[in-house]
Formats: sequence, C-alpha cells, structure tokens
Amino acid sequence: MEDIKALETRIVIALDRIRAGLTGLGDTAAMADLQADLDRERAARAGLQDRVARLQTQQEGRIAELESRCGAQADQISDLDADLQQLRQSNADLDAELQQLRGSNADLTEVCARLRAAATQGTADPELINRALMAEVEGLTAQRAAEASEVAAILSDLKPLLQREG
Repeated sequence: MEDIKALETRIVIALDRIRAGLTGLGDTAAMADLQADLDRERAARAGLQDRVARLQTQQEGRIAELESRCGAQADQISDLDADLQQLRQSNADLDAELQQLRGSNADLTEVCARLRAAATQGTADPELINRALMAEVEGLTAQRAAEASEVAAILSDLKPLLQREG
C-alpha cells in the first residue's frame, strides 16, 4: 500500500511539472511563430519529397534507356560475332580449296618438268607436252583467279564491318 501512495505522489508531482510547463507555453505569439516555422518546414519537406520523386523518375528513365542501349549493343556484338564466325568459316573453306589447288599445280609443274626433260632427250610425245603445258597454264590461271576471289571475299566481308565501326 505504501508503494501505491509513493506512486501516487510521483504522479501528482509529474502532473504539476507538466502544468507548469504548459503555463509557460501559454504565450500565443510564440506558439504562432512555432506553428509557422513548423508549417514552413513541412512545406520545405514536401517540396524536397517532390523533387526526390522527380529525380527518381528521371533516374529510372535514364537507367531504362541505358539498359536498352546495352541490349542493342549486345545484339550488335552478337551479330558481329556471327558475321565473324561466318567469315572465318568462309576463309577456312577458301583456304582449303587454295591449298588443294596449289598442291595440284605443284604436281602438274613437276609432271611438266619431267615431260620437258623427256622431250629434250627425244622420248616424249610433243602433243602430250603441249597439253601438259596448257594444263599448267590453266591451273596457274585458276590459282590466280582463286586468289583474286579470296581477296574479293575478304574485302566484301570487311566492308560491312568497317562501315558499322565508322
């Protein structure tokens, strides 16, 4: 019971202090000034919140634009990679054909050299030698044409790549 009386006394003292504090706040001019300050701070806070919202919207728009640009560039890189793979395959195929043609020309040149050697010794047929020489010339012509085609293929494949870069 004594505890209740002690608590009651403490509550009464606290209420008296609150009343004393409230009577000091009784100045209406000071309250009006405080209320005006509070209203200004609330308005400033609302303005800042609006500005933050606008900035956040702008930032989200910029992020979306950058993501879109990154996606487009990734697609371009993918296309360029596919073009490069196709170019490498074309070059590999063309290189294999050229190697085969060069091997055939080397064999033909060797046969022609043997035929010429036999002709100088008088044991070869001149018609056969003539046909072999014509075949060698045709082979060399075909080799030059293949090399020209290779250069043209490389240039045609590089032009679009260079135009994309430029």
